[in-house]
Amino acid sequence: MEPVLVTGATGRVGRVVIDQLLAAGVPVRALTRRSAAAAGLPPAVEVATGDLTIPESLDAALQGAGAVFLVWTAPPMTAPAVIARLATHAQRVVFLSSPHRTPHPFFQQPNTMAALHAKIESLIAAAGLASTIIRPGMFALNTLHWWAARIRNGDVVRWPYGAAETAPIDERDIAAVAARALCEDRHGGGDYVLTGPESLNQAEQVRIIGDAIGRRIQFDELSPEDFRRETAGIWPAPVVDMLLAAWKATLGQPAFVTSTVSDVLGSPARTFRQWAADHAAAFL
Repeated sequence: MEPVLVTGATGRVGRVVIDQLLAAGVPVRALTRRSAAAAGLPPAVEVATGDLTIPESLDAALQGAGAVFLVWTAPPMTAPAVIARLATHAQRVVFLSSPHRTPHPFFQQPNTMAALHAKIESLIAAAGLASTIIRPGMFALNTLHWWAARIRNGDVVRWPYGAAETAPIDERDIAAVAARALCEDRHGGGDYVLTGPESLNQAEQVRIIGDAIGRRIQFDELSPEDFRRETAGIWPAPVVDMLLAAWKATLGQPAFVTSTVSDVLGSPARTFRQWAADHAAAFL
């Protein structure tokens, strides 16, 4: 069986994709920029060094690979050369993109990452490379990066737009769908928008995390202006502007929810309550 090349192999999705593929008996080759970064990978994983910013460095990693899980973690300049190499060596690619084509206001705000994803998708199509596009919505993991430190240090989360609804998806469900697409030919040409199974506003998400850790966490509504001040110098201003615009745009309507995880895996997507229970230690 030809190995699957996993880029972003030590990242929050790629690392779980590796576990899913190994469990299915699929040989895995992990791409890392530095071999030392692969120290935590399972022994069965073949490690290849390469860098998306140096397209020729990928040739050895691509040799004999049947499929590629592509997570773009580099500036856009080398994308055409990288995609050309994928088309030469691999039979198909599963690309971790975003729901920028989804007609819901949460996903329609100006976003440099979405523009990059759209460019790479067009390159994949132009190269005639068989592909599956994976489009996860809001990651449940975002709440860990946003709120864990605040919850560890107190019982209040100060945050804007508590009424804005999203459908957080568990990173394990994203990885499971990606692994299926890498292993099963029937997903060729698939364009999958992935979400969690329910629409929850941000204040509800904070309450659910509180339930998971056995504490009452108060949601304190923060104005957009105060949020900009609190994140100044910490978060890139364009990211802050995009998030504020997305949360504001979705007020008064439920999040976009799909059944794609269930359709592909044959089992329901994990709820945010399940995710919070499994990650409770990170908030303590």
